[in-house]
Amino acid sequence: MTEKILVVDDEPRVVQLVRVVLEAVGYDVCAAVTGESAIEMVALEQPDLVLLDIRLPNGPDGYEVCERIREFSDVGVIMLTAKALPEDVLRGFDMGADDYLTKPFNAKELVARVNAVLRRTRYPEERGEAMMVCGDLKIDFARRAVHVRGERVALTPTEYALLRQLARNPNCVITHPKLLTEVWGQEYRDDVDYLRAYVRYLRRKLEADPSNPKRILTSQGVGYMLACP
Repeated sequence: MTEKILVVDDEPRVVQLVRVVLEAVGYDVCAAVTGESAIEMVALEQPDLVLLDIRLPNGPDGYEVCERIREFSDVGVIMLTAKALPEDVLRGFDMGADDYLTKPFNAKELVARVNAVLRRTRYPEERGEAMMVCGDLKIDFARRAVHVRGERVALTPTEYALLRQLARNPNCVITHPKLLTEVWGQEYRDDVDYLRAYVRYLRRKLEADPSNPKRILTSQGVGYMLACP
């Protein structure tokens, strides 16, 4: 089945570029111009990935759209931005984005980013234990469901992929390059800032005190470990 990509941008030239590039490599592309129409299309069309511009007319901007999408969907989201400042990128991650792409971008970079995020949302068939209990953390791998202290925790596809990788190797330090390659892809193996940001988001959701983590531990300069009793 052809995977569907929703492009949310009010610039016709950007939409046309994305459509031509992605359809050439086999994706189905649809488009929305405003934030409200994008939210409606995610709910009704259920795309496999959203390319979301930050600056949108007549309504919510891309940050708010991403946040509202995360209330009901774990679809992969790539933010499109002309602003590449770290605080702009991190704000997108805070809203639940999986990646970002800076305008202007070329066709090769676009395809690489789309493929990388879709890899993280295409979960392979789980092998081994279907359930893991780590103190008050419970991971149901078959259902991709995470509970902390009995409460369901909503994770983005990237957050889940990172936790899954840590959980498959409990009490073992996994190096930065290994985590980046397994979760994001080989082309991301040197982007340690991505990893640090997502570890921070996971701690916010899983730790009783994110500033004093007991579950996801740092091995300074080496990697991270999921500590289980």
